[in-house]
Amino acid sequence: MQSADVITDLKQVAAAFDSAIAEAARFMGATAPNPPVGCALLDDEGEILVTAAHHRAGTPHAEARALADAARLGVLHRARSAVVTLEPCNHTGRTPPCSEALRASPVREVWIGAADPHHLAAGGAARLAERPGGMSVHFAAGHPALAAQHESCRALIGPFASRVTRGRCRITVKQALDGQGSMNPPPGRTTFTDSGSLRLAHLLRRATDAIITGAGTVLADNPRFTVRHVPDHRDRAPRLLALCDRRGRVPAAWDAEMRSAGFHVLRVRDLADAPERLAAHGANWAMVEGGPALLEAVRAADMWDDWLTLRHHSDDQHAGMSDLRDLACRSPSPLTVLPEAAALLTSVTPTSVTQG
Repeated sequence: MQSADVITDLKQVAAAFDSAIAEAARFMGATAPNPPVGCALLDDEGEILVTAAHHRAGTPHAEARALADAARLGVLHRARSAVVTLEPCNHTGRTPPCSEALRASPVREVWIGAADPHHLAAGGAARLAERPGGMSVHFAAGHPALAAQHESCRALIGPFASRVTRGRCRITVKQALDGQGSMNPPPGRTTFTDSGSLRLAHLLRRATDAIITGAGTVLADNPRFTVRHVPDHRDRAPRLLALCDRRGRVPAAWDAEMRSAGFHVLRVRDLADAPERLAAHGANWAMVEGGPALLEAVRAADMWDDWLTLRHHSDDQHAGMSDLRDLACRSPSPLTVLPEAAALLTSVTPTSVTQG
């Protein structure tokens, strides 16, 4: 639904969306099973009063946090517009409905970046429009000037939408290659990528809710899978770690070791079951970290949503050059709205074709 009157200038709305998206992106990887959501409150002049985000499941949603922050700062009475990356929820779960919090506030106009894909929570826009005295409600999708913000909001909730509509988490593959196309680092080294690629890989680890790996990778490298090259979320729930080990080659002691490192381990016999198993445990987004055999199996099963290729220049001709960091995505990728990650990408290619 879309009500007629636009109160706030669209340039100010776009700026508010950008602020809300950036704030929400800070909590990617901490909110599952909920999506990351941001909210900005504007005054009569279209100036941003506060910007807030949902931090983790069971804590206030973005709209409620923004309203509370505005009240704490003594500016709630000036709030006239709310700009929200996701349609305010219309149901009572672990927290009250955000649509009701906005209805009870001084806000008179709401801008929504993306409709809620969850059938239990959808309908907040219609509920807002029913408020006595009226409320102007708009979706970014209805305004060409907000096309970029709408796309970013879709990317932000893409993993959540995958889980609630497809019953599977979003799958992002990370593949590091040398100049000859090999995934194997030189003897005595665990990687050949540069510092920017390492940072990007750890930003992806932090932003995702789960990791999928294979027995071959565990037995050959004994990777830690922890976030080290960037600060991790504080007090986040244990990450899910799906081990594909059809033949039971990895000893049970490894499970205990990974649990002590902060992981919840799931053993999966069939790789194809991993996205659904992880989604059933609340994961919205998983990254695949493994060797050639696992990645080839992912490719053969056509089960990926994003394919991140980190290509290192190992020849003398390109000595000193940065890695190429190319992202292929089948729908708007959440990596593109994570500012630190987006800045490290060389290219982003929308595609529906399996990458070779």
